[in-house]
Amino acid sequence: MKVFFVFAALAALSLASAVGLTDSQKAEAKQRAKACVKQEGITKEQAIALRSGNFADSDPKVKCFANCFLEQSGLVANGQIKPDVVLAKLGPIAGEANVKEVQAKCDSTKGADKCDTSYLLYKCYYENHAQF
Repeated sequence: MKVFFVFAALAALSLASAVGLTDSQKAEAKQRAKACVKQEGITKEQAIALRSGNFADSDPKVKCFANCFLEQSGLVANGQIKPDVVLAKLGPIAGEANVKEVQAKCDSTKGADKCDTSYLLYKCYYENHAQF
């Protein structure tokens, strides 16, 4: 659960206390999410649905929202996951072994473009968080 939360950080707003993020980190995640909602033109309901693991909405704007957030978090650049950054940010919180296990399952995920790739990465991390 911790890996999903930090990677996706959309859930930061509702799960932040569970993973021990500082108030500053929570505020930064919230600001990133707000900025990306505005930038990509999605509704609050679409963001909440994605945060809740509802992947039924394949609106390209939702996919680009995921990309925006992950890029602003430094976890993705130009549609490519940054495994060393993911491990550095998540390892201390979720444990390196757990992070590496999810990375092995998810990090080779590729979509049609950078927005699709980030959306699929988010989905993969979300679906694999249950083991933690």
